[in-house]
Amino acid sequence: MKRDSFLKLTLSAFAAIAAPLATLATRVQRASGRGFYVPAGKDRAGSPLVLFEGDTFFSKVSTEDAGGALYIYESTRVKPGGPPLHVHYDQDEWWYILRGTFLIKVGDQVYTAKAGDSVFGPRTIPHCFAKVGDGEARMLMVFNPAGKMEAFFTAISKGETKGMTPEQNAQFRKDHGFEVVGPPLTFLKQ
Repeated sequence: MKRDSFLKLTLSAFAAIAAPLATLATRVQRASGRGFYVPAGKDRAGSPLVLFEGDTFFSKVSTEDAGGALYIYESTRVKPGGPPLHVHYDQDEWWYILRGTFLIKVGDQVYTAKAGDSVFGPRTIPHCFAKVGDGEARMLMVFNPAGKMEAFFTAISKGETKGMTPEQNAQFRKDHGFEVVGPPLTFLKQ
């Protein structure tokens, strides 16, 4: 009994000390950080991610830049289509269309979004999107908080998911904070 009490007291004390230190470290990181500039068509880290058969992701604000608070990237897409219906456990997602047309489904609503339009998808609400039409399309995407989405996209771009079984792929997504809950959007080519 005494050992259990001692362990509980020790763990509680550690948690009480660690939480303020983590908050302080985040504040110091942000306070001592500097602004930065990312030119058009460039990636924050200097090398964009290429994944999903030719889609290019240009990181604009990395997870690390924002202390985990958000992740922003520009997605350039050539082929029609998009991801399957999925749900993020802890991240809101926001899309801002820069060029082209996208169908974006949030819950039961499907929006046709064109340059200048934006759509917000709250966490825990199933959503997906699809690029429609010919030519290149681009959108800015924001995850708030960042979660593990940047790590997910980086792993895919490095080919780390090739050869995974469907079960392993499902677990990989869950490990990165989301899961597939339905098929991708279907649409007629415009």
